[in-house]
Amino acid sequence: MINFETALKRLADYCSRTERCISDIRRKLEAWEIAKSDQDTIIRRLQQEKFLDESRYCRAFVNDKSKYACWGAHKIKYALRKKQIPDELIRESLANLDPAENREYLRRLIEQKRKTVKGKNAFEIRQKLLRFAVGRGFDLEEVERVLSA
Repeated sequence: MINFETALKRLADYCSRTERCISDIRRKLEAWEIAKSDQDTIIRRLQQEKFLDESRYCRAFVNDKSKYACWGAHKIKYALRKKQIPDELIRESLANLDPAENREYLRRLIEQKRKTVKGKNAFEIRQKLLRFAVGRGFDLEEVERVLSA
């Protein structure tokens, strides 16, 4: 078990390396067996000193997952909800996604997957590509448009 000041310093360092959300911090604090009242105090201090900002975290998460992991909006939204990010922040961050850029990510993702998909006929291949893209969090209608193009 570690004390309050040590936990605060470690978490400030942890947050300075990359964006974190409150649920990430709370998980660390619980693992370190920090008292609930101290957890709230540490989180408030990290927010006051700008080490922790859920809005900034949410924007970075959406950007990284859409550009680098090629996730669609539905999968990103689900992952952020799992991290207990408020719905309002999720909506704001997802609104910043460029639809044309997102469509291009989807097109490239499908083209890459098409090279490895095997099927008895064109219909079966199309269905596998559709399931794959929807599983990545893209909207069904958008996937249909890209596959039809």
